[in-house]
Amino acid sequence: MSEDEPENGDADVEDAADDAEDYTVEELRERLEELNELLEAAETEDDLDDVEAEIEQLEADVDASDLPDADDEDEDAPEEELLAEIEDVESDLEEARGPYAEDVASDVTDVAGTVADTRWTEDGHADVLAAVETFVDDAGDALDDSFDVDDEEPEALADALEAVADAIESAGLDADDDADVIAALLEAADALSSSVEDAEEWDDLSIREQLDYHGVYDQIDHRKDFPPEWHALKVYEKHFDAEGVLVVLDRMDSDFMERHCMEVLEKLGPEEALDEMQQRAQRRDKAAIRILGKIGSDEPVDTLVDYVDADSDPELQKATFRALGEIGSEEATQPIANKLVADSEDTRSRAARALGLLGDTRAISPLADVLGDDEEADRVRASAAWALNQIGTEAALEEVSGYVDDRAFIVQAEAEKAV
Repeated sequence: MSEDEPENGDADVEDAADDAEDYTVEELRERLEELNELLEAAETEDDLDDVEAEIEQLEADVDASDLPDADDEDEDAPEEELLAEIEDVESDLEEARGPYAEDVASDVTDVAGTVADTRWTEDGHADVLAAVETFVDDAGDALDDSFDVDDEEPEALADALEAVADAIESAGLDADDDADVIAALLEAADALSSSVEDAEEWDDLSIREQLDYHGVYDQIDHRKDFPPEWHALKVYEKHFDAEGVLVVLDRMDSDFMERHCMEVLEKLGPEEALDEMQQRAQRRDKAAIRILGKIGSDEPVDTLVDYVDADSDPELQKATFRALGEIGSEEATQPIANKLVADSEDTRSRAARALGLLGDTRAISPLADVLGDDEEADRVRASAAWALNQIGTEAALEEVSGYVDDRAFIVQAEAEKAV
Protein backbone atom coordinates (compact mmCIF):
# COMPACT_ATOMS: atom_id res chain seq x y z
CA MET A 1 0.00 0.00 0.00
CA SER A 2 1.40 3.42 -0.95
CA GLU A 3 1.68 6.25 1.53
CA ASP A 4 -1.04 8.14 -0.32
CA GLU A 5 -3.61 5.35 0.07
CA PRO A 6 -5.94 5.66 3.10
CA GLU A 7 -5.68 2.83 5.63
CA ASN A 8 -8.43 0.57 7.11
CA GLY A 9 -10.84 0.97 4.21
CA ASP A 10 -10.97 4.78 4.37
CA ALA A 11 -10.96 4.93 0.58
CA ASP A 12 -14.23 2.96 0.42
CA VAL A 13 -15.88 5.33 2.89
CA GLU A 14 -14.77 8.35 0.92
CA ASP A 15 -15.99 6.81 -2.34
CA ALA A 16 -19.39 6.06 -0.80
CA ALA A 17 -19.66 9.63 0.43
CA ASP A 18 -18.77 10.91 -3.02
CA ASP A 19 -21.45 8.68 -4.58
CA ALA A 20 -24.18 9.68 -2.08
CA GLU A 21 -27.05 11.58 -3.62
CA ASP A 22 -27.58 15.16 -2.49
CA TYR A 23 -31.23 15.67 -1.48
CA THR A 24 -33.14 18.88 -1.01
CA VAL A 25 -35.04 19.71 2.14
CA GLU A 26 -38.33 19.19 0.33
CA GLU A 27 -37.29 15.75 -0.93
CA LEU A 28 -36.16 14.67 2.53
CA ARG A 29 -39.41 15.88 4.11
CA GLU A 30 -41.39 13.96 1.52
CA ARG A 31 -39.47 10.81 2.38
CA LEU A 32 -40.10 11.46 6.08
CA GLU A 33 -43.85 11.59 5.43
CA GLU A 34 -43.64 8.33 3.50
CA LEU A 35 -41.74 6.83 6.42
CA ASN A 36 -44.53 7.76 8.83
CA GLU A 37 -47.08 6.16 6.52
CA LEU A 38 -44.94 3.04 6.30
CA LEU A 39 -44.80 2.84 10.10
CA GLU A 40 -48.57 3.22 10.42
CA ALA A 41 -49.12 0.41 7.94
CA ALA A 42 -46.64 -1.99 9.59
CA GLU A 43 -48.30 -5.11 10.98
CA THR A 44 -45.44 -7.50 11.75
CA GLU A 45 -42.00 -7.40 13.26
CA ASP A 46 -40.55 -7.84 9.76
CA ASP A 47 -42.48 -4.74 8.65
CA LEU A 48 -41.02 -2.82 11.57
CA ASP A 49 -37.53 -4.03 10.70
CA ASP A 50 -38.05 -2.57 7.19
CA VAL A 51 -39.09 0.74 8.75
CA GLU A 52 -35.98 0.74 10.91
CA ALA A 53 -33.78 0.22 7.84
CA GLU A 54 -35.52 3.13 6.07
CA ILE A 55 -34.95 5.34 9.12
CA GLU A 56 -31.23 4.56 9.10
CA GLN A 57 -31.00 5.33 5.37
CA LEU A 58 -32.87 8.60 5.76
CA GLU A 59 -30.58 9.69 8.60
CA ALA A 60 -27.54 8.94 6.42
CA ASP A 61 -28.99 10.92 3.52
CA VAL A 62 -29.73 13.91 5.75
CA ASP A 63 -26.15 13.85 7.00
CA ALA A 64 -24.75 13.56 3.46
CA SER A 65 -26.92 16.30 1.89
CA ASP A 66 -25.71 19.87 1.60
CA LEU A 67 -28.62 21.56 3.34
CA PRO A 68 -28.94 25.33 3.85
CA ASP A 69 -28.34 27.08 7.13
CA ALA A 70 -31.18 28.53 9.20
CA ASP A 71 -32.64 31.80 7.90
CA ASP A 72 -33.07 33.16 11.40
CA GLU A 73 -30.74 32.88 14.39
CA ASP A 74 -33.68 31.81 16.59
CA GLU A 75 -34.62 28.94 14.27
CA ASP A 76 -33.06 25.49 13.94
CA ALA A 77 -31.29 24.64 10.72
CA PRO A 78 -33.26 22.35 8.35
CA GLU A 79 -30.86 19.50 9.09
CA GLU A 80 -31.46 19.77 12.86
CA GLU A 81 -35.23 19.91 12.35
CA LEU A 82 -35.20 16.83 10.12
CA LEU A 83 -33.04 14.80 12.51
CA ALA A 84 -35.30 15.75 15.43
CA GLU A 85 -38.38 14.59 13.50
CA ILE A 86 -36.64 11.35 12.52
CA GLU A 87 -35.88 10.78 16.21
CA ASP A 88 -39.62 11.08 16.92
CA VAL A 89 -40.28 8.39 14.32
CA GLU A 90 -37.69 6.17 16.00
CA SER A 91 -39.53 6.57 19.31
CA ASP A 92 -42.82 5.67 17.62
CA LEU A 93 -41.13 2.62 16.13
CA GLU A 94 -40.00 1.38 19.57
CA GLU A 95 -43.51 1.85 20.93
CA ALA A 96 -44.90 -0.14 18.01
CA ARG A 97 -42.67 -3.13 18.67
CA GLY A 98 -43.78 -6.00 20.82
CA PRO A 99 -45.00 -6.72 23.33
CA TYR A 100 -42.56 -9.58 23.70
CA ALA A 101 -42.89 -12.58 25.96
CA GLU A 102 -39.66 -11.78 27.79
CA ASP A 103 -40.98 -8.30 28.63
CA VAL A 104 -44.12 -9.80 30.17
CA ALA A 105 -42.01 -12.29 32.14
CA SER A 106 -39.82 -9.46 33.42
CA ASP A 107 -42.89 -7.52 34.58
CA VAL A 108 -44.19 -10.57 36.44
CA THR A 109 -40.80 -11.10 38.12
CA ASP A 110 -40.82 -7.48 39.29
CA VAL A 111 -44.25 -7.94 40.85
CA ALA A 112 -43.06 -11.15 42.53
CA GLY A 113 -40.27 -9.19 44.19
CA THR A 114 -42.74 -6.58 45.42
CA VAL A 115 -45.06 -9.24 46.84
CA ALA A 116 -42.23 -10.93 48.75
CA ASP A 117 -40.49 -7.81 50.03
CA THR A 118 -43.52 -5.78 51.14
CA ARG A 119 -45.19 -5.99 54.51
CA TRP A 120 -48.93 -6.07 53.89
CA THR A 121 -51.85 -5.32 56.15
CA GLU A 122 -54.42 -8.06 56.58
CA ASP A 123 -56.67 -6.48 53.94
CA GLY A 124 -53.71 -5.83 51.66
CA HIS A 125 -52.56 -9.43 51.90
CA ALA A 126 -56.04 -10.65 51.00
CA ASP A 127 -56.06 -8.41 47.91
CA VAL A 128 -52.59 -9.59 46.86
CA LEU A 129 -53.61 -13.23 47.31
CA ALA A 130 -56.68 -12.72 45.14
CA ALA A 131 -54.65 -10.90 42.47
CA VAL A 132 -52.03 -13.65 42.31
CA GLU A 133 -54.62 -16.42 42.13
CA THR A 134 -56.45 -14.61 39.32
CA PHE A 135 -53.24 -14.01 37.37
CA VAL A 136 -52.07 -17.61 37.76
CA ASP A 137 -55.40 -18.85 36.38
CA ASP A 138 -55.41 -16.36 33.47
CA ALA A 139 -51.79 -17.15 32.60
CA GLY A 140 -52.58 -20.85 32.66
CA ASP A 141 -55.47 -20.31 30.25
CA ALA A 142 -53.29 -18.26 27.88
CA LEU A 143 -50.45 -20.79 27.89
CA ASP A 144 -52.72 -23.84 27.95
CA ASP A 145 -51.01 -24.86 31.18
CA SER A 146 -51.80 -24.93 34.90
CA PHE A 147 -50.05 -23.31 37.84
CA ASP A 148 -50.56 -23.74 41.58
CA VAL A 149 -50.41 -21.40 44.55
CA ASP A 150 -49.10 -23.69 47.30
CA ASP A 151 -49.38 -21.31 50.24
CA GLU A 152 -50.86 -17.96 51.17
CA GLU A 153 -47.63 -16.52 52.58
CA PRO A 154 -46.07 -13.70 50.48
CA GLU A 155 -42.94 -15.76 49.76
CA ALA A 156 -45.07 -18.61 48.39
CA LEU A 157 -47.12 -16.20 46.28
CA ALA A 158 -43.88 -14.76 44.87
CA ASP A 159 -42.67 -18.29 44.06
CA ALA A 160 -45.90 -18.96 42.14
CA LEU A 161 -45.39 -15.81 40.09
CA GLU A 162 -41.77 -16.72 39.39
CA ALA A 163 -42.91 -20.11 38.12
CA VAL A 164 -45.30 -18.44 35.67
CA ALA A 165 -42.57 -16.03 34.54
CA ASP A 166 -40.23 -18.96 33.84
CA ALA A 167 -42.96 -20.71 31.86
CA ILE A 168 -43.59 -17.59 29.75
CA GLU A 169 -39.89 -17.24 28.94
CA SER A 170 -39.51 -20.90 27.99
CA ALA A 171 -42.69 -21.07 25.89
CA GLY A 172 -40.92 -19.75 22.78
CA LEU A 173 -43.67 -17.26 21.96
CA ASP A 174 -43.24 -15.30 18.73
CA ALA A 175 -44.25 -11.64 18.65
CA ASP A 176 -46.14 -12.16 15.35
CA ASP A 177 -47.35 -15.75 15.42
CA ASP A 178 -48.35 -15.70 19.11
CA ALA A 179 -49.46 -12.08 19.34
CA ASP A 180 -52.84 -13.02 20.83
CA VAL A 181 -51.24 -15.16 23.56
CA ILE A 182 -48.75 -12.44 24.44
CA ALA A 183 -51.50 -9.83 24.49
CA ALA A 184 -53.55 -11.98 26.90
CA LEU A 185 -50.54 -12.46 29.16
CA LEU A 186 -49.76 -8.76 29.06
CA GLU A 187 -53.33 -7.88 30.01
CA ALA A 188 -53.20 -10.35 32.91
CA ALA A 189 -49.80 -9.00 34.05
CA ASP A 190 -51.04 -5.40 33.91
CA ALA A 191 -54.07 -6.33 36.02
CA LEU A 192 -51.81 -8.12 38.51
CA SER A 193 -49.45 -5.14 38.76
CA SER A 194 -52.32 -2.69 39.27
CA SER A 195 -53.95 -4.83 41.97
CA VAL A 196 -50.70 -5.30 43.88
CA GLU A 197 -49.93 -1.60 43.61
CA ASP A 198 -53.37 -0.75 45.03
CA ALA A 199 -53.14 -3.28 47.90
CA GLU A 200 -52.72 -1.77 51.33
CA GLU A 201 -49.18 -1.89 52.68
CA TRP A 202 -48.26 -1.72 56.34
CA ASP A 203 -46.39 1.52 55.73
CA ASP A 204 -49.58 3.08 54.37
CA LEU A 205 -51.00 3.10 57.90
CA SER A 206 -50.37 5.91 60.35
CA ILE A 207 -48.59 5.08 63.60
CA ARG A 208 -51.90 5.19 65.47
CA GLU A 209 -53.50 2.88 62.91
CA GLN A 210 -50.59 0.46 63.24
CA LEU A 211 -50.88 0.44 67.02
CA ASP A 212 -54.64 0.03 66.77
CA TYR A 213 -54.16 -2.85 64.32
CA HIS A 214 -52.08 -4.64 66.96
CA GLY A 215 -54.70 -4.03 69.64
CA VAL A 216 -52.65 -1.58 71.69
CA TYR A 217 -55.66 0.62 72.41
CA ASP A 218 -57.71 -2.41 73.45
CA GLN A 219 -55.56 -2.46 76.60
CA ILE A 220 -56.66 1.01 77.69
CA ASP A 221 -59.50 1.09 80.22
CA HIS A 222 -58.95 4.68 81.39
CA ARG A 223 -57.19 7.86 80.27
CA LYS A 224 -55.27 8.57 83.43
CA ASP A 225 -51.88 8.13 81.81
CA PHE A 226 -50.55 10.32 79.04
CA PRO A 227 -49.74 9.37 76.43
CA PRO A 228 -52.39 6.62 76.50
CA GLU A 229 -49.92 4.16 75.01
CA TRP A 230 -48.03 4.37 78.31
CA HIS A 231 -51.00 2.82 80.08
CA ALA A 232 -51.10 0.04 77.46
CA LEU A 233 -47.42 -0.56 78.16
CA LYS A 234 -48.16 -1.04 81.86
CA VAL A 235 -50.84 -3.59 80.99
CA TYR A 236 -48.40 -5.46 78.76
CA GLU A 237 -45.88 -5.51 81.60
CA LYS A 238 -48.49 -6.81 84.03
CA HIS A 239 -49.39 -9.66 81.68
CA PHE A 240 -45.76 -10.37 80.65
CA ASP A 241 -46.72 -9.58 77.06
CA ALA A 242 -43.37 -8.84 75.44
CA GLU A 243 -44.81 -8.83 71.92
CA GLY A 244 -47.06 -5.93 72.84
CA VAL A 245 -44.12 -4.02 74.30
CA LEU A 246 -42.10 -4.60 71.12
CA VAL A 247 -44.99 -3.32 69.00
CA VAL A 248 -45.05 -0.05 70.94
CA LEU A 249 -41.25 0.21 70.84
CA ASP A 250 -41.14 -0.35 67.09
CA ARG A 251 -44.00 1.98 66.14
CA MET A 252 -43.74 4.99 68.43
CA ASP A 253 -41.18 7.67 67.62
CA SER A 254 -40.92 8.94 71.18
CA ASP A 255 -37.87 9.03 73.46
CA PHE A 256 -40.20 8.92 76.48
CA MET A 257 -41.97 5.76 75.29
CA GLU A 258 -38.73 4.15 74.11
CA ARG A 259 -37.19 4.58 77.55
CA HIS A 260 -40.21 3.04 79.27
CA CYS A 261 -40.40 0.18 76.74
CA MET A 262 -36.76 -0.67 77.37
CA GLU A 263 -37.31 -0.56 81.14
CA VAL A 264 -40.17 -3.04 80.83
CA LEU A 265 -38.14 -5.34 78.59
CA GLU A 266 -35.29 -5.27 81.09
CA LYS A 267 -37.70 -6.40 83.81
CA LEU A 268 -39.19 -9.17 81.64
CA GLY A 269 -36.02 -10.37 79.83
CA PRO A 270 -38.11 -11.95 77.07
CA GLU A 271 -36.70 -14.24 74.39
CA GLU A 272 -38.94 -12.47 71.84
CA ALA A 273 -36.81 -9.34 72.17
CA LEU A 274 -33.53 -11.07 71.32
CA ASP A 275 -33.23 -10.05 67.65
CA GLU A 276 -34.25 -6.43 68.23
CA MET A 277 -31.89 -6.07 71.19
CA GLN A 278 -29.00 -7.62 69.30
CA GLN A 279 -29.44 -5.06 66.54
CA ARG A 280 -29.47 -2.27 69.09
CA ALA A 281 -26.47 -3.71 70.93
CA GLN A 282 -24.46 -3.51 67.72
CA ARG A 283 -25.07 0.25 67.93
CA ARG A 284 -23.70 0.25 71.53
CA ASP A 285 -27.13 0.70 73.07
CA LYS A 286 -26.48 0.18 76.79
CA ALA A 287 -30.12 -0.50 77.67
CA ALA A 288 -30.27 -3.19 74.99
CA ILE A 289 -27.10 -4.79 76.37
CA ARG A 290 -28.65 -4.92 79.85
CA ILE A 291 -31.75 -6.57 78.37
CA LEU A 292 -29.59 -9.15 76.57
CA GLY A 293 -28.14 -10.07 79.94
CA LYS A 294 -31.65 -10.64 81.31
CA ILE A 295 -32.62 -12.72 78.27
CA GLY A 296 -29.60 -14.95 78.87
CA SER A 297 -29.05 -16.24 75.32
CA ASP A 298 -25.45 -16.76 74.29
CA GLU A 299 -26.12 -15.55 70.71
CA PRO A 300 -24.88 -11.99 71.35
CA VAL A 301 -21.73 -13.03 73.26
CA ASP A 302 -19.37 -12.35 70.33
CA THR A 303 -20.72 -8.82 69.98
CA LEU A 304 -20.55 -8.13 73.70
CA VAL A 305 -17.01 -9.48 74.14
CA ASP A 306 -15.85 -6.77 71.75
CA TYR A 307 -17.00 -4.18 74.31
CA VAL A 308 -15.04 -5.65 77.22
CA ASP A 309 -12.11 -3.40 76.30
CA ALA A 310 -14.28 -0.27 75.99
CA ASP A 311 -12.24 1.56 78.64
CA SER A 312 -13.14 4.93 77.13
CA ASP A 313 -16.84 4.28 77.79
CA PRO A 314 -17.12 3.02 81.40
CA GLU A 315 -20.92 2.78 81.30
CA LEU A 316 -20.82 0.62 78.17
CA GLN A 317 -18.18 -1.56 79.80
CA LYS A 318 -20.23 -1.80 83.00
CA ALA A 319 -23.36 -2.92 81.12
CA THR A 320 -21.29 -5.40 79.12
CA PHE A 321 -19.63 -6.99 82.17
CA ARG A 322 -22.99 -7.42 83.84
CA ALA A 323 -24.68 -8.84 80.74
CA LEU A 324 -21.89 -11.33 80.03
CA GLY A 325 -21.94 -12.42 83.65
CA GLU A 326 -25.69 -13.00 83.55
CA ILE A 327 -25.49 -14.85 80.23
CA GLY A 328 -22.85 -17.13 81.75
CA SER A 329 -20.90 -18.01 78.62
CA GLU A 330 -17.40 -19.30 79.42
CA GLU A 331 -16.26 -17.66 76.18
CA ALA A 332 -16.23 -14.38 78.13
CA THR A 333 -14.15 -15.63 81.07
CA GLN A 334 -10.66 -14.87 79.74
CA PRO A 335 -11.44 -11.43 78.25
CA ILE A 336 -13.04 -10.34 81.52
CA ALA A 337 -10.28 -11.90 83.66
CA ASN A 338 -7.78 -9.81 81.71
CA LYS A 339 -9.46 -6.69 83.12
CA LEU A 340 -8.62 -7.70 86.71
CA VAL A 341 -5.35 -5.82 86.26
CA ALA A 342 -6.88 -2.71 84.65
CA ASP A 343 -5.80 0.71 85.91
CA SER A 344 -9.34 1.65 86.88
CA GLU A 345 -10.49 0.44 90.29
CA ASP A 346 -14.09 0.44 89.02
CA THR A 347 -13.13 -1.74 86.05
CA ARG A 348 -11.30 -4.25 88.27
CA SER A 349 -14.22 -4.45 90.68
CA ARG A 350 -16.81 -4.93 87.92
CA ALA A 351 -14.66 -7.54 86.20
CA ALA A 352 -14.41 -9.52 89.45
CA ARG A 353 -18.17 -9.47 89.98
CA ALA A 354 -18.79 -10.47 86.37
CA LEU A 355 -16.53 -13.49 86.86
CA GLY A 356 -18.55 -14.41 89.92
CA LEU A 357 -21.73 -14.34 87.87
CA LEU A 358 -20.09 -16.43 85.15
CA GLY A 359 -19.24 -19.12 87.72
CA ASP A 360 -16.33 -20.47 85.68
CA THR A 361 -13.92 -22.29 87.99
CA ARG A 362 -10.99 -21.13 85.82
CA ALA A 363 -11.49 -17.71 87.40
CA ILE A 364 -10.73 -18.95 90.94
CA SER A 365 -6.97 -18.47 90.68
CA PRO A 366 -6.99 -14.91 89.23
CA LEU A 367 -9.69 -13.88 91.71
CA ALA A 368 -7.64 -15.28 94.59
CA ASP A 369 -4.67 -13.26 93.36
CA VAL A 370 -6.77 -10.08 93.42
CA LEU A 371 -8.03 -10.89 96.92
CA GLY A 372 -4.50 -11.33 98.21
CA ASP A 373 -2.54 -8.78 96.20
CA ASP A 374 -4.77 -5.77 95.37
CA GLU A 375 -3.71 -3.85 98.48
CA GLU A 376 -4.68 -0.47 97.11
CA ALA A 377 -8.41 -1.15 96.78
CA ASP A 378 -10.33 -3.03 99.46
CA ARG A 379 -13.48 -2.61 97.39
CA VAL A 380 -11.90 -4.58 94.55
CA ARG A 381 -10.74 -7.26 97.02
CA ALA A 382 -14.28 -7.49 98.42
CA SER A 383 -15.64 -7.91 94.88
CA ALA A 384 -13.17 -10.74 94.29
CA ALA A 385 -14.27 -12.38 97.57
CA TRP A 386 -17.92 -12.00 96.57
CA ALA A 387 -17.15 -13.57 93.21
CA LEU A 388 -15.44 -16.56 94.81
CA ASN A 389 -18.48 -17.06 97.05
CA GLN A 390 -20.67 -16.95 93.94
CA ILE A 391 -18.59 -19.63 92.23
CA GLY A 392 -19.15 -21.61 95.40
CA THR A 393 -16.92 -24.66 94.90
CA GLU A 394 -14.87 -25.98 97.80
CA ALA A 395 -11.69 -24.58 96.28
CA ALA A 396 -13.28 -21.15 95.79
CA LEU A 397 -14.63 -21.01 99.37
CA GLU A 398 -11.27 -22.04 100.81
CA GLU A 399 -9.66 -19.04 99.11
CA VAL A 400 -12.13 -16.68 100.83
CA SER A 401 -12.46 -18.25 104.27
CA GLY A 402 -8.91 -17.36 105.29
CA TYR A 403 -9.77 -13.64 105.39
CA VAL A 404 -12.11 -13.61 108.42
CA ASP A 405 -9.61 -11.40 110.25
CA ASP A 406 -8.94 -9.11 107.26
CA ARG A 407 -8.31 -5.44 107.91
CA ALA A 408 -11.27 -4.50 105.67
CA PHE A 409 -14.71 -5.17 107.10
CA ILE A 410 -16.26 -5.69 103.67
CA VAL A 411 -13.73 -8.45 102.98
CA GLN A 412 -14.34 -9.98 106.43
CA ALA A 413 -18.06 -10.11 105.71
CA GLU A 414 -17.51 -12.15 102.54
CA ALA A 415 -15.03 -14.45 104.35
CA GLU A 416 -17.57 -15.17 107.07
CA LYS A 417 -20.09 -16.22 104.41
CA ALA A 418 -17.53 -18.68 103.08
CA VAL A 419 -16.88 -20.12 106.55
